[in-house]
Parts: sequence; structure tokens; C-alpha cells
Amino acid sequence: MPLTLHLGSDDLTRCRFAISPLCQTHEALRMLRRPARRGYHRAWLRRMDRTLAGLDLSPLWLFVPRPGGYTPDFLGPPPEEPYPSIDDELARMRATDPALARAEMARSLACTPGLAESPQGRIALDDPAGSVRRLADLTELAWHALLAPDWPRHRAVLEADIAHRARRAADGGLDALLTGLHPTVDWAAHTLTLRLYGEQADAQPPDGRGILLMPSVFVWPDVVSGFARPWQPTVIYPALGMGRLHTAPPGHPPAALARLLGRQRAALLADLTFPAATTELADRHGLAPSTVSAHLTALREAGLLGARRQGYYVRYERTALGNALVAGG
Repeated sequence: MPLTLHLGSDDLTRCRFAISPLCQTHEALRMLRRPARRGYHRAWLRRMDRTLAGLDLSPLWLFVPRPGGYTPDFLGPPPEEPYPSIDDELARMRATDPALARAEMARSLACTPGLAESPQGRIALDDPAGSVRRLADLTELAWHALLAPDWPRHRAVLEADIAHRARRAADGGLDALLTGLHPTVDWAAHTLTLRLYGEQADAQPPDGRGILLMPSVFVWPDVVSGFARPWQPTVIYPALGMGRLHTAPPGHPPAALARLLGRQRAALLADLTFPAATTELADRHGLAPSTVSAHLTALREAGLLGARRQGYYVRYERTALGNALVAGG
């Protein structure tokens, strides 16, 4: 059965986006347990094979069930701010009320017959405060091993998705935003319908707090909305452009493009599949920030790049002409 979310006026005025490194970490772990989600990540999985073999996440795997099961929401709760840091999110996770943690862990263990009565299940339920600490420590370990090295690129994908959808909302209003989330998400008569729904079907309805929209690199092909009270109603959907995330490393532009622009400028242009700041590009390409800045200025003056300020940083992104030139190269 599809999941239907009826949005009132208060919900519509409080729709917002967020990027959560904690949620991304747990979506990555769920992807490892769900082969159907691996299609876009096979190169990443091959690169991570040795790292994964050396990780012992056994207590955490207990609460990442196979498809159809429930993962405790406190492991990756909807963030309260748009761009939380992983440190702040882990601190919030460690502060979880033990009673809430125990209830969510019991619900998760109940998805697998006999697991709640197993020695591992009893240890988790008998000491929920200790379980929260252990699970937070393992989540932090998984973050540093699996996501932290590539997080600037992951975040750039997620930010680009949000920027694109914000432009859709500016051009066509909330209707344009909500109808374009995913091919299996319908929007009509103040009702958001998730036709392809692989999580728990008893997600809470909207209640005036608004819907939190979170793009994800790892959730494809699913759309997720399984958060129960007290968490804010949330929809996690596949981010646009995630299929290009695990492309060839920077510094290897097409030969024709390098002959036209010079190797360094061609490499920077080819690398800007997703928006990035000068310091990120300098680090990835092993160049001085001043050198990168000069190349970006030249590419921008040629109409190949655009720039927009985001907080303390200016992020550069390819224009339609820049995309066409890279594709042609």
C-alpha cells in the first residue's frame, strides 16, 4: 500500500531541507545490507572492500535489519537545523533518552523473530543507556571510515540537489517542488503519496510541524519516510546527480579538453560536476589556492562557470556551456 501524507497549511509553510551526515552514515550502512541499493555504488564498494573487512560493527548491524525491517530512529534522527556537523549530531544521539532508545530498539529487534531474546538482544535492551553509547561510538567509527574521506563531494551532491529544487520552487511554487521529488512520489490535493515505499508503513502523519526533505546519496531506488514520534515527519529521497559521484578522480580530464584549455583548467572544469569552493579544489588537485582562483576566474569569464555564495564560501559550478564542453570533450 502507498503511504499518504496529508499536509495542512502549517505543514506547507514549514517545509524545509536539511543535510545530515549522521543520516547519510546510516543510509550507507543500510545500503550495505540491501543489495538493491548498490547499483550506483559498486566502484565505491570495491574501493571500500578492505576497509569494510576490517570494521567490526556487530552491535550496530543488530539494528540494521534486512528490507522491510525497522531501524531505530535515534540512530539517525531528523536534524533540527539545515546543516548540522557530525560532531553535533553524534552529541545529540548520545543524549537520547534511554526509555525512547529502548522502545525503538525493541521495535527493531521484533522485526526478526527471536532476536530480542538472543544474548545480543537482551544486552541491548537491559542497558539502553550503555547501548546508546556503544552505538554512537560505532556510528562515529563508521563515519570516519566510510564517509568522512569523501564527504566534501557527497555534500556537494546534496547541496546541488537542494539548490536545484529551490530554483524549481522559486519558479513554480511548492507544487513544482513536491511533484519533482521522485517519479514514485505524487502530489495532489494537499496529499503527498509515496507509491514506492520500502520502510515501515506506520510512519506518523504530518502534524503542523512541516515536512523535512532530505536528499540522500545512498537511499536509491527507495524513498523513505519511516520516522515515528517524537521525530519530525521526514521524506528522504534520492539526490539528483548521485550517479556521477564515484567517477574518475580529478586531474584526468578528456584529452581534447586539455588541449583546448590547458590541463589544469580542463581538470578543474571536468571536476566541477558538483559545486565546490576554491579550497576544496586546491586540496583535491594539489594546487595552491591562488592558482585555482586564477583558473576559476578565467573559466568564469569565458562563461563556463557560475558562482554563488554559501555561508563563508563561494562555490563554483559549471554553466550549461561548461557542461556541453565537458560532454563534448
